[in-house]
Amino acid sequence: MAEHNTTPHRSSWAGMVPVEDTALAVTDSGGTGIPVVYLNGQFATQGYWRRTLAELGPQWRHITYDERARGKSKRSADYSFEAAVRDVDAVLAARGVDRAVVVGWSYGAVVAAHWAARNPGRTVGAVMVDGAFPHDWLDDAMEQRIRTLFRRLSWVMPLLRPTGLAPQMTAEEQANSNIELGRLSRERELGPVLDRIDVPVRYVVASGTSFGSRGDEQERIRASLEAVTARRANIRSAKVASNHGAILKKDFAAIADAVREVADLDRFGSR
Repeated sequence: MAEHNTTPHRSSWAGMVPVEDTALAVTDSGGTGIPVVYLNGQFATQGYWRRTLAELGPQWRHITYDERARGKSKRSADYSFEAAVRDVDAVLAARGVDRAVVVGWSYGAVVAAHWAARNPGRTVGAVMVDGAFPHDWLDDAMEQRIRTLFRRLSWVMPLLRPTGLAPQMTAEEQANSNIELGRLSRERELGPVLDRIDVPVRYVVASGTSFGSRGDEQERIRASLEAVTARRANIRSAKVASNHGAILKKDFAAIADAVREVADLDRFGSR
């Protein structure tokens, strides 16, 4: 039976956490509950989690933050995936958290998978929200499609940045980040990462298509999870009705249930 660290009550806090050449906008709800750190979609902000946080309530300690150049966080010279993983450690260290549930959506789910695999003693459990599917979806044609898409969107990005709806990144930086994600998501890359995770993992899987996808390609990507759950008893999944873009807005209750489940499994020593 695992035990959660008992820590003194911490007041709620919001501010900037210096990390390497940048600073991240972090919000910590405080309290003495089990810490949960939320990892955003590739170009999303911490505000996307508000419904999940409200559903779980104040008995949990919620830690959210904007990734580099997203939301209120500062720009950086490094937008690599490894920087994103390092930032999880930096945020938790800054807030004095040793052990947490890690919850990631889309890009954040892949970050969550890597962090959980590398930090087995620090991970209470992991919840992957429509992301971290080991599938070879990136080829030369897809890479070109990604670069074309971000070039076409480049004119509108400066207009959206003051509202926080677009990252402070160039079109090339955004495309490179998305392409790197595709390489890391290949079965030979992500499959072994998932196999190294020993804590309870729950996937909340969306349905249908969303912005930038074509035909049934997203459903084919999601189907790759079946091989993982067949060989890993600690990893299970549940499908919901909303699509990738709407899942945090419409299926926040399912995400909250998954957080409760992995925490309970850790508490009672069952996978």
